[in-house]
Amino acid sequence: MMTLRLLSAGICLLIASSVTAQSSAKWQSLFNGKNLSGWETYLDKPYAKDGANDKTPPLGLNNDPNHVFSVVTVDGKPALRISGETFGGINTLADYGNYHLRMEFQWGTQKWPPKLDRPRDSGLLYHSVGPHGTPMLWMESFELQVQEGDCGDYWGVMNVLTDITARKNEKGTYVYEPGAPLVTFQDKTPAGRSCLKNPDAEKPSGQWNVLELYCFDDTCVHVMNGKVNLVLTKTRHLVNGQVEPLTKGKIQIQSEGAEVFYRNIQIRNIDQLPTELVK
Repeated sequence: MMTLRLLSAGICLLIASSVTAQSSAKWQSLFNGKNLSGWETYLDKPYAKDGANDKTPPLGLNNDPNHVFSVVTVDGKPALRISGETFGGINTLADYGNYHLRMEFQWGTQKWPPKLDRPRDSGLLYHSVGPHGTPMLWMESFELQVQEGDCGDYWGVMNVLTDITARKNEKGTYVYEPGAPLVTFQDKTPAGRSCLKNPDAEKPSGQWNVLELYCFDDTCVHVMNGKVNLVLTKTRHLVNGQVEPLTKGKIQIQSEGAEVFYRNIQIRNIDQLPTELVK
């Protein structure tokens, strides 16, 4: 019995030491507050009402004539402004895995067609791989939704799969719930490629929100203003028809019809998920 107690105490000490080490790991700033060094942009063609017949090619890589992405000062601090005028994204040049990502965002006032009457929309896409614009505008990835009222929702972009503990609500839509059965999400599965967050922890529009993402091995945790609201497990994707793990990649932030500001974009390495996140 004494041996078992000592072993248990040792395990607890090891976990505590690991979490302490993570909390003291050095933060790396991904946004220097001066320019877009370390990032690249990709933009679709400008919006046209007759989009189906518009053969204009995408603006493409690092071609931003209307300054959809820019550095501005908001509330006395530097911020990345995304105007939302043209659909597209800005992504890191480097790949990342096993990390804790943290940033703040605030909605602006401008909205653009075709989303003038819809909730303000952006998104954080992670483990992004492959080319831009083939066949979708954004790289293959997992999305932490950044949209008014829906911050923390999950969307799969292209050929990714993941398992989430989820239940159906009264509308038949899957909602994240700890302890519920695991459900596989992908556009070709019965559940589809999206799952709603739970709980809703977003602050009212106009206030700064703190968005965090923990990724370790094949598990990713969405955190909004300090509250876990969705957990992905077994992150993977299809490669030539075969399922392979997808545990690292670039980080993308979407431009999707609404003005939004991001600041204090930081990342640090972790060697496990903090136990309080996945208990």
